[in-house]
Amino acid sequence: MKLVSKNKLRRSRKKRIKVKGDSKRPRLSVFRSNKRMFVQLIDDVDNVTLAGVLSGYSKDKEKKVDVAFKAGEKIAKKAKAKKISKAVFDRGGYKFHGRVKAVLEGAQKGGLKFKKDKK
Repeated sequence: MKLVSKNKLRRSRKKRIKVKGDSKRPRLSVFRSNKRMFVQLIDDVDNVTLAGVLSGYSKDKEKKVDVAFKAGEKIAKKAKAKKISKAVFDRGGYKFHGRVKAVLEGAQKGGLKFKKDKK
């Protein structure tokens, strides 16, 4: 039996996700590495990144989930500065739990609103 890497499975899930953003409702894209979270607001119509946040390292040994939550709050703050109140969430093929879910919850707490899926 041939083993398939987690990254290859994530990329195949990402191909199935069809999320587009525009200037009124940009796409909140999440990339998760082992140590950091990269969160961006992207306008897919003009191919422009409107705002981005890189979660840094924690000095007090915070949990990765807490750092991701703060990254969500920071991106919401940057979005408000650009007068953006709504966004579309793109989980980037990652399963919706842990750090990915924490980014969404942080952004919601910061004031960004997301459209609920009809599924």
